[in-house]
Amino acid sequence: MKFSWDLPYPSSRQPVMARNVVATSQPLAAQAGISALRAGGNAVDAALATAIALTVVEPTMNGIGSDAFALVWTGGRLHGLNASGRSPKAWTPDRFKGLPSMPRFGWDAVTVPGCVSAWVALSERFGRLPFERLFDDAIRYAREGFAVSPITAPRGRTPDAGELFRSPDHAQTLETIASSRGEAFYRGALAETIAAAARSEGGALTAEDLAAHQCDWVDPIGIAYAGHRLHEIPPNGQGLAALICLGILANTPLQDHAPDSADAVHLQIEAMKLAFADAHRYVADPAHMDVRTESLLDPAYHAERARLIDVKRAGTPEHGTPKDRGTVLLCAADAEGMMVSFIQSNFGGFGSGVVVPGTGIALQNRANGFSLQPGHPNEVGGGKRPFHTIIPAFATRNGEPAMAFGVMGGAFQPQGHVQMAVRMLLHRQNPQAASDAPRWKVNEGLEVSLEHGFDPAVAEELARRGHRIRRENAAGFGGAQIITRLADGYCAGSDHRKDGAAVGY
Repeated sequence: MKFSWDLPYPSSRQPVMARNVVATSQPLAAQAGISALRAGGNAVDAALATAIALTVVEPTMNGIGSDAFALVWTGGRLHGLNASGRSPKAWTPDRFKGLPSMPRFGWDAVTVPGCVSAWVALSERFGRLPFERLFDDAIRYAREGFAVSPITAPRGRTPDAGELFRSPDHAQTLETIASSRGEAFYRGALAETIAAAARSEGGALTAEDLAAHQCDWVDPIGIAYAGHRLHEIPPNGQGLAALICLGILANTPLQDHAPDSADAVHLQIEAMKLAFADAHRYVADPAHMDVRTESLLDPAYHAERARLIDVKRAGTPEHGTPKDRGTVLLCAADAEGMMVSFIQSNFGGFGSGVVVPGTGIALQNRANGFSLQPGHPNEVGGGKRPFHTIIPAFATRNGEPAMAFGVMGGAFQPQGHVQMAVRMLLHRQNPQAASDAPRWKVNEGLEVSLEHGFDPAVAEELARRGHRIRRENAAGFGGAQIITRLADGYCAGSDHRKDGAAVGY
């Protein structure tokens, strides 16, 4: 890919260029990935070593109790993995009757954690190193301790930034997972411990629910945009929203406007609102969706939706009717051409707030993504996957790999994907510049958050068009990790909003 090498936004970071690269949100985890590559591993081994280390060194955002998704380019094609878990089989809508929304905390926010199954599946299918080797750095950091990095350190309580933190229970659990190749987590001692904790605290999650879990290899979905093809994991994830948005933008004059102008931001905001309206109506466990994904990716439907955009006025769109036809993100790439976009998350900070005693396992709160609306395809029920926020992304050009990327941050993620794709593919900003640029975020109704860094005149013009502008600091706009393919090697960027780094050799 050809970029401008200008760095027009305030940042102390340069893009990193090398033949083997890892980019993620915590520098010790990135080094764990590089260690796996130097030991003879490939990009999948690097991604897994990084992901496993992240459960230790950035536990505020992910953990052993996370879910995960991955996109892997190897063997001349792109492979998708959905390792999100399903709800306890015993759940019915009546269990949550009378609640204003799905719980964010406690056992009724927990679905079966899927990330351990992702580690196993990726290693078995594509990895080169022994599975146990992938845990070495993570176990060492958990047992011997590591100095907590500034953004990871919880505010107002210990451990403070720079303080040594140890987690021996976490180390023991990782050793058990490594030695059993994940079996103990779903059908062994760890599964029994998790199920016993649920029983004692009123949860419905059982050993049978854990044993029934499986991750799924899936065909990525995609659309053409700016001479490339953008790929996402199909539902139950919200990656579909990013693709719908880009499909709509392809039917607007976005290319005629400077990337930081009010016109460019307005068009992207309006397209994103249209995409979210569809995603929130239709995205669910694919076994329960009432509209096919292909129908929502129809270029004719995108053109129809684009006609709803008023270039001078903010709108509050409803969903269309197509014709029926607290997260970590990492990327890794190796000299042989394998590229990986991998994401795992506890969702809200430490997730459900449930930590299984004696294990260091903090459980995600992904059930919060279910709907309580009767008849909605995403209505809570037993054995279902909820609407999911975490989404890896990938771009190809002429059938060849071009970019592994993603932007962590809950509902911001598809919005971040759109902004990175527009900046890099349409405006040719390099990965670090695209990451450094100020960001916008669609909230509810007409409210839009703008990161500090936009020209005040842009905010004033957007407000004049009817957007309700809210200014936010960097914490509200996620964190990007990007690796792009060059003619010989890679160029990577890592978000200055996080502790992490892009590293390579």
